[in-house]
Amino acid sequence: MKINGFTIWLTGLSGAGKTTIAEKLCLALNKRQVPCETLDGDVIRENLSKGLTFSREDRDINVLRIGFVAALLSRNGVGVIVSAISPYQEARQQVRAKIKNFIEVYIKCPIEECERRDVKGLYKKVRSGALTGFTGISDPYEEPRHPEIICFTDTETVEISVNKIISYLEEAGYLPTLSLMDTLQDKSINEA
Repeated sequence: MKINGFTIWLTGLSGAGKTTIAEKLCLALNKRQVPCETLDGDVIRENLSKGLTFSREDRDINVLRIGFVAALLSRNGVGVIVSAISPYQEARQQVRAKIKNFIEVYIKCPIEECERRDVKGLYKKVRSGALTGFTGISDPYEEPRHPEIICFTDTETVEISVNKIISYLEEAGYLPTLSLMDTLQDKSINEA
């Protein structure tokens, strides 16, 4: 069965769990032999968007650059997982319009929980005044209006969130169900 490329766009506040879900989702797709790439917002900003500020214009440029790379990969049969705050609805909509198989996943987590986790120590820097223009505190985060999937990471385990995404991919026809995959693998083994 040919797997069509797709882009899973994980958006949410810093500390919501985007990167963790992206990593686990990529592992799950690899187990199903789906070619997969993750595009992490922090990594892209360091390598592809170095020098951009955190102004609205530069944040949008960063999102559009990530979207460009995701479109190239997904149109060539790769399952792309983007984990980027991507705070503005308009930029996300522009990316959606350019990617054929785009699936927006809102990694929803209350800011209080994100701040409690403070994985990167960013909230602490914001509260001390060392960091300004921070999404969700001193800069807006525009929640997705109609995401295909919402993961509530303050109440769901990572596994539940990943399974939600996998189930969506199966139901939408991007992935065969496990039982179908098992049948296809058994058939190929028997034909060998």
